[in-house]
Amino acid sequence: MAEVRLPKRIMNSGGWCQGCGHGVVVRLIAEVLDELGVADKAIAVEDVACGSMSMSGVLNCDAIMAAHGRPIPVANGAKGARPDSIVYAHLGDGSAYSIGSAELVHTALRGDNMTVIVVNNTVYGMTGGQMAPTTLPAEKTASSPKGKDADRYGVLNVVDLIGKLNATYIARGEIYDVASTAKTKAMIKKAFQNQIDNKGFSLVEVLAPCPTNLHMTPVQCKEFVHTEATKFFPLGEFVDK
Repeated sequence: MAEVRLPKRIMNSGGWCQGCGHGVVVRLIAEVLDELGVADKAIAVEDVACGSMSMSGVLNCDAIMAAHGRPIPVANGAKGARPDSIVYAHLGDGSAYSIGSAELVHTALRGDNMTVIVVNNTVYGMTGGQMAPTTLPAEKTASSPKGKDADRYGVLNVVDLIGKLNATYIARGEIYDVASTAKTKAMIKKAFQNQIDNKGFSLVEVLAPCPTNLHMTPVQCKEFVHTEATKFFPLGEFVDK
């Protein structure tokens, strides 16, 4: 019996919290892979955190679950072993910019031919809502219940971290409304096209809501990301070689 596939590689609704941005990002990735005609040779490398739920029957492609913070080096290894595959790492801001920051920096420094998608919701998601490198000043989290101390902690911007290294493409989008989501999809599509064309390292950061850990309604959290997070994380294409 032939396998029954739902449109655009999405197999079911996943297990994300209401209002979470991860599901929208996965949908955009699925659409891009189909539109570029590379879905059948795609390999997704997921973190063990919220993004990993796209492996649970949601995204219909080969997938590897990496240790927390290690999707980028695992994806790099998969690309080396299967250079004809389209390999991407899908992880959150805490994973990419904290525990996985060394791997991120050196992969960008080498300009390795791969694609990285980072979902930035300014907080650690699945591990309990702790303060992340991207948490905004005065933002309350599980580990900063009185608000992040702006005098002690800065806010990490990935463009500042790797923008002057050897990346081919670095962009940041959001999924606030139809227009912004379409722009973000175009960024993701360019990042994958760069890999197809062997141009090197591409990273797209997507600003996304996390209503559960930020203790907001989905609508409130979407507005928070759109109005407050963008003050520290401006949208656009920052490196495009």
